Amino acid sequence: MDILLPFEVAFVQRALVAGVLVSLVCALVGTWVVLRGMAFLGDAMSHGMLPGVALASLLGGSPLIGAALSAGVMALGVNALGRTRRISRDTAIGMLFVGMLSTGVIIVSHSRSFAVDLTGFLFGDVLAVRDGDLVGLAVALAVAGLVSALGYRAFLALTFDPRKAHTLGLRPRLAEGLLLGLVTLAIVASFHVVGTLLVFGLLIAPPAAAALWARRVPAIMAGAAALGVTANVVGLLVSWHFGTAAGATIVAAAVLLFFLSALAARLVRRAPRAEPSPNDHHERTEYQP
Repeated sequence: MDILLPFEVAFVQRALVAGVLVSLVCALVGTWVVLRGMAFLGDAMSHGMLPGVALASLLGGSPLIGAALSAGVMALGVNALGRTRRISRDTAIGMLFVGMLSTGVIIVSHSRSFAVDLTGFLFGDVLAVRDGDLVGLAVALAVAGLVSALGYRAFLALTFDPRKAHTLGLRPRLAEGLLLGLVTLAIVASFHVVGTLLVFGLLIAPPAAAALWARRVPAIMAGAAALGVTANVVGLLVSWHFGTAAGATIVAAAVLLFFLSALAARLVRRAPRAEPSPNDHHERTEYQP
């Protein structure tokens, strides 16, 4: 049996390209999500798109546009409520998360024919990716790369020392808004491929695994991209040969790679080391630019 036989099939090739593009977008954005501690926000926003997608489907519109509008409302709400000192950021995110999700469920409950669309929304269908979807993902990757490059210093300062970002005139509030925009872009661009329940795994697992080994942000992004691409290749192969759901298998592979990385990192830390010489510097654990 030829293990690589699936990659000779056209729709699997498109699925692989789509998965690679999603992995690159999630590596760029997910690195900031992990380092900034925005995992709960990413999870909430991925579910907060349900009202927009449900309305778009019921009205015969584009689910992608509905998802973008709904995620935009979620991002604006988080940004606005996050400035209220009497309400913590986690509380604001949680309230918006529950409110948007319940609204989506109410909308879905009025339709008897939305079950299949809802399944696609939650779990995606990477094997049904079309050429137009690839173009959209490529555009999303270009935008994410450009914003990450232009806002690198501001994002870095905001992540590790917000007060210094303000002192340096890097406009931390604007940087925070741009980060929310990047998270929205990654989720909206990726949900059609792997679904909202699964895009969160690609957004978090590869950067978290890479962060266990790398100390510089570009290195974490590169490692996350490599792990994401590996998860796509492994996931598609397993899905083809064992008949499992492709999107879920890809994300499961990404999560498995994280746990393997965490286990390897722990074993390396517990391994006996040679005594450091007086001239050696102590190992630094903080992340570097």
